Amino acid sequence: MSGQVRKVVFPAGGLGTRFLPATKVIPKEMLALVDKPIIQYGVEEALASGIEHIIIITGRGKGTMEDHFDHSFELDATLERRGKQDLLAVSRSVSSLARISYVRQREPLGLGHAVLCAKELVGQEPFGVILPDDVIDSETPCLKQMIDVFNERGGSVLATQTVEGPGISAYGVLAGSQDPVDPRIYNCTGMVEKPRFEDAPSQQAIIGRYVLTPRIFELLEQTPPGAGGEIQLTDGIKALLKEEKVFGYTFEGRRFDAGDKFGMLQATIEFALKRSDLGPRLREYLKALQL
Repeated sequence: MSGQVRKVVFPAGGLGTRFLPATKVIPKEMLALVDKPIIQYGVEEALASGIEHIIIITGRGKGTMEDHFDHSFELDATLERRGKQDLLAVSRSVSSLARISYVRQREPLGLGHAVLCAKELVGQEPFGVILPDDVIDSETPCLKQMIDVFNERGGSVLATQTVEGPGISAYGVLAGSQDPVDPRIYNCTGMVEKPRFEDAPSQQAIIGRYVLTPRIFELLEQTPPGAGGEIQLTDGIKALLKEEKVFGYTFEGRRFDAGDKFGMLQATIEFALKRSDLGPRLREYLKALQL
């Protein structure tokens, strides 16, 4: 499959129940990691990977995401009037980040259904998927690493990380073999969703980044709903495997599960420590706790 990866889909229609009561009003994707909402980290990663068009799949009560990436005329005018040029630059930089389109997912019917909602906007070209909950800190953007593999190998690419022990049961897990040329690439022959530890076919766990060919849309349309009436993306990828090559890729970088309270705390501390304006004071504070 050839073609430039120019578009990325952000499934963001979930309910965010793990962060209740905060997410009763605020979408989980808009929860702040230091001083930026979680979803902005993913958008910035996509743009740094050469992406031209962001497609966000939203749901009921998600309007603040659209507001965040839009111009805030009242705020900008107030900041300009008060001479707050540094803050004005921050506000305007967000609203001019990217070309963004929104598609409403009427019901939360699974990740596969959310991706399928983007079919008309993506068209017949390869595309990326970023799950906003997975925040990845890396020198080369994770999605850029995956696009390079896609361009080289010509098949869909799934981001993976090695998970040892019973924790593997929380993930989709790849079956297959390590590539003889590039040990970061895994030649996929199948996958199992949340297997028991003893049944896991490998230690290669799928995390929230995908580069997919457009054939996935037709296969998702043919995928029957599973538990809870949801259409799972992994079921669509299993069907894709019967027709095309699919690769796992162990990316360079560190992944934080910002959809989990502890993961969000970890990410907040780690990202703050890297900041020149916050890191030194936070480091001294943590030392003073004498944990």
